[in-house]
Amino acid sequence: MPKGLSLIFLMLLSFTALAEYWPAEQWPTAPTPTGPTLQALEAYAFPSRDDSTRQGIRTDALLVIRDGRLLYERYAGPTTAETPHLTWSISKSLMAAVLGVAYGEGLFKLGDPVAKFYPPLQKHPDMTMADVLHWASGLDWQEDYEYAPLKSSVVAMLYTRGRHDMAAFTAAHAAYAAPGQAFRYSSGDSNLLSAALKTIVGPDRYPDYPWTAVFEPLGIRHAVWETDDTGTFVASSYAYLTARDLARVGLLMAREGRWGDRQLLPKDWVAFNREPFAHYHARQDDAVPGGQWWLNRAVEGAPQPWPDAPADTFAALGHWGQAMYVIPSEQLVIVRYGDDRDGSYRHNELLRLALKAFAGKVQP
Repeated sequence: MPKGLSLIFLMLLSFTALAEYWPAEQWPTAPTPTGPTLQALEAYAFPSRDDSTRQGIRTDALLVIRDGRLLYERYAGPTTAETPHLTWSISKSLMAAVLGVAYGEGLFKLGDPVAKFYPPLQKHPDMTMADVLHWASGLDWQEDYEYAPLKSSVVAMLYTRGRHDMAAFTAAHAAYAAPGQAFRYSSGDSNLLSAALKTIVGPDRYPDYPWTAVFEPLGIRHAVWETDDTGTFVASSYAYLTARDLARVGLLMAREGRWGDRQLLPKDWVAFNREPFAHYHARQDDAVPGGQWWLNRAVEGAPQPWPDAPADTFAALGHWGQAMYVIPSEQLVIVRYGDDRDGSYRHNELLRLALKAFAGKVQP
């Protein structure tokens, strides 16, 4: 090969290696791997489905993005690629992304008292934004669901006496620990963040802020986010996105808050989301709390919760099997929507099978 052509060839190879894929209106695609590993994943995620019961693993959607390209997509039941699916507690991680944009605008700091932005918390002056982001407000909260509803704070907040003003209902709870000293998972904490955001960005910007801050820059067109009667977004539970749109948030996080040539979320905000809460006391098999995200990190007293996945894996998780896994080291984003009612779904098993099927499979 002549020297000039050889140089051009090397430059083209270098450009290809450096090229990044980003979704426009549609995701760029890559060939779906086939074979026994994919069959094993599908056998786990999509077993025969008996709609007369609510038992077993019931996957509504499974989508895999690698290196910014759509690699795999399958739906079941009434869910399609155009269905905005209820994300349940994935909403918490979405609110963290929205708050990250406000943080990048310089509108608040992690060490700011939450009461500065939400006055009903003035009786808790030492509670900071970082504390609440870590689910460590110190407020006494019972995150029990339909299996233990009578003493459940979250059931009361979403469906009975707290539903009209969810942040005020949460703020009225007594303290059980000093702020920032103990983790207690709380949907109420997430709704305090949503109420604080109203003051942080101002009441005029607030109703559209999730869209102007995150959804529109990422090309998300069909998001729905319910509010309570005060117009406060239910950050704990009630955001709806298609699987493809949720994957855009995962790609944003996989690339440290960057979307194309724009640093939408500050890198230090993403790092905070992915840093374990310092005072977390591990429980076996539980994901480790970060800043409204869940981490696959070994902490004192417990190994990695998902041992078959890389340690840099982190996730947004929701009730009944909603999950978005981000694995930066493998350039993977996996979205899984479900309708699991009996607790049989296992994060580690899906991750193990997905990594066997998709890790390292995409060619330039």
